[in-house]
Amino acid sequence: MIDSKEKFFKSGIKGLDELLGKGIPVGSSVLVEGGPGSGKTIFCLQIVNNTCLRGKKALYMSFEEPEERLKEHMHGFGWNPEKFEKQGLLKLKRFNALDIARSVEALLSEAKKELLIDVHPILIPRDFDPDLIVVDSLSAIAAAFAGKQSRFRIYMEQFFKYLEKSNITSFLIREVSHPTHLGEYYSEKGEAVSFLADGIIALYNIVDRFGKRTSALEVIKMRGVNIKKRIVEMKIIENKGCIVYPNLIIGEKIKTSFSFT
Repeated sequence: MIDSKEKFFKSGIKGLDELLGKGIPVGSSVLVEGGPGSGKTIFCLQIVNNTCLRGKKALYMSFEEPEERLKEHMHGFGWNPEKFEKQGLLKLKRFNALDIARSVEALLSEAKKELLIDVHPILIPRDFDPDLIVVDSLSAIAAAFAGKQSRFRIYMEQFFKYLEKSNITSFLIREVSHPTHLGEYYSEKGEAVSFLADGIIALYNIVDRFGKRTSALEVIKMRGVNIKKRIVEMKIIENKGCIVYPNLIIGEKIKTSFSFT
């Protein structure tokens, strides 16, 4: 676990930490949301890599891609997940979201539908004590609870409480067709996770009227931190990963009309 003296978590992503002031308070749960191709998985894998480089433990929980595919992504940016696995710092593990949903249902039945359930045995490996957890993705877990949104909310509430109690910093990926916090598109769809999360980082694909695409990032909220509220350019560069440009503000850089996707 992270030393109790450490109060803030640093992502290690160039430019991002400048938007976050002191950093992310240790033990925070951060949503990383965006549409297809916005870079959510690479963004989180890079944070995992940077965490391991500091000698901290990271658990990447995938509900979609297999472990080998995740390793291929990391290799593509010059990262070495096998080295961290051998050092006992990294665990990449694929989970079945339907198994999670069934386990939650069984536990709730045993508890006579009470709210308190123990999420540890149905999600967190007992043999690994992580400083960082990435969940990829909440959307896949929510789909497994189709028709039982109240069960999903109960599970999420207990999961967030577990992370906070254990002082584990977490990044939770959510796939959205359009940024869910923007105007008329705002919709929780029964997930209610935006209100539970301590922070929200949105990744955008921005298209100008000429059809040119630009990647962008925004820190929407982060409890306990004085963030810089701006939408800025982000690039995903071969052998480097994500680079955030905190002073390249979208709107100042793009001199024509544009839309978010």
